[in-house]
Amino acid sequence: MTNRIAIALAVLIVALLLADRLWLHLDLPVLAGRMLVESVDYLSFWR
Repeated sequence: MTNRIAIALAVLIVALLLADRLWLHLDLPVLAGRMLVESVDYLSFWR
């Protein structure tokens, strides 16, 4: 991954989170955290 691609992805993620905070009100960080916890629980079952 080049620096240009990394910067573009970072800007895209920040823009998405900012749009969620200001206009969408979907609580994307909370949703992503819950999905991460569920996936860790699922993977820990198979350990």
